[in-house]
Amino acid sequence: MASFRFHQWLTVEVITDDGTVGIGNAALAPSVVKKAVDEWYAPLVIGEDPFDYAYIWEKMYRRTHAWGRKGVGMTAISAIDIAIWDLMGKLVNKPVFKLLGGRTKEKIPVYYSKLYADDVDAMQREAETAYAEGYTAFKSRFGYGPKDGMHGMRENLKRVEALREVLGYDVDLMLESYMGWNLDYTKRMLPKLAKYEPRWLEEPVIADDVEGYIELNAMNIVPISGGEHEFSIIGCKDLINRKAVSVLQYDTNRVGGITAAQKINAIAEAAQIPVIPHAGQMHNYHLTMANVNCPVSEYFPVYDVEVGNELFYYIFEGDAEAEQGYLQLDDNKPGLGISITDKYLEHFEVTE
Repeated sequence: MASFRFHQWLTVEVITDDGTVGIGNAALAPSVVKKAVDEWYAPLVIGEDPFDYAYIWEKMYRRTHAWGRKGVGMTAISAIDIAIWDLMGKLVNKPVFKLLGGRTKEKIPVYYSKLYADDVDAMQREAETAYAEGYTAFKSRFGYGPKDGMHGMRENLKRVEALREVLGYDVDLMLESYMGWNLDYTKRMLPKLAKYEPRWLEEPVIADDVEGYIELNAMNIVPISGGEHEFSIIGCKDLINRKAVSVLQYDTNRVGGITAAQKINAIAEAAQIPVIPHAGQMHNYHLTMANVNCPVSEYFPVYDVEVGNELFYYIFEGDAEAEQGYLQLDDNKPGLGISITDKYLEHFEVTE
C-alpha cells in the first residue's frame, strides 16, 4: 500500500452567472489533472448550460478522446461532471439523489473500510471496536503477497482467521489485495480463504489483467470484485459481460462522474451484478441512495490520514457520518451537501 499513498486532492468549482458554485473533486494525480482541467477541459465547458450535462460530457469525452479516454483525462472529466451535478442540485434546491431517481433506501448500510494489515492483536482490537460501534460489515487488507512465499500466505490467513474469531460469521467480511497478487498466487489462496466465507476478494491482480479476473471469478470459490481502476462505461460493460467480476466497484471520480456512473448502474442492474462504488464520499452515497442495485456503501471512518482516503474529511464539510453501521442523506440539503472548509488550511499548501 505504501506506493499508493496520496496526500493531495483536487477540487473543481463550476460557477454560474448568478454565482452558484458546484463542487467536484479528484484524488488521482491532482497536479496533473489540474493542468488538464485548466488547459483543455474548462474551455470546453465555460459558456454551456449545466442542464445540458449529457452534451457537455460527450463534448469533453470526444474532443479529448485521442489522449484522454483513460487515466488523467477521465479523472478530469469526472471531477467536472460531479461539480455539474452538485450545481444542478443547488440550482433547483434538490439533493443530487433526488435528481437521480430519489430514495430507494430508508438509509444506506455501510461497511467499515480499514483494518489494514497490522499486528494480529491490533487488528482484532480494531475490529472489536468497530463491531461495538454497530458495523455489520468490514473490509480488511492483506499485507503479504507472492514475494513472501508460503510464510506470507500463512500470515495472511492468520489475520483473516483472527478477524473471524472476534467478528464471528454473522457479519460480512470483505478482503482486499489492491492488485498486489498475481494469478498463480490468487489461485492458490482462494481455496484456503473459502472457509472464512468472505463476501468478496477485491482486486487480486492488476486492473489490466481482465483474463485473470475472468479465470478467478469462474472458479466460483470466492466472489471476485473490482473495477475501481476502470475508466469508461464501455470498460465496465466489458467487465460485466465477460463475467470478470461478481461485484463492480467503479470509482465515480475516475469513471466519468455521475453521468457515466448512472449508465454503468443500468448495465450492471440488467446483468444482476451489484454495484458498490469505490470509496466513501458524497457523490457515491447519492448514487447508492438512488439505485436499487447499489446495496451498500464503502465507508472510511473519520481518522487521521493514513493512505489518503481520509483527506476528504479535512477538505470538505457536510460529509455524512455513519451511525450504527448506516448513514443518512438529508432530503433538504441541495446538491451533494458539501462545502469546502478552511478549518484545516494550515495543514495544506493550496495551489490555485
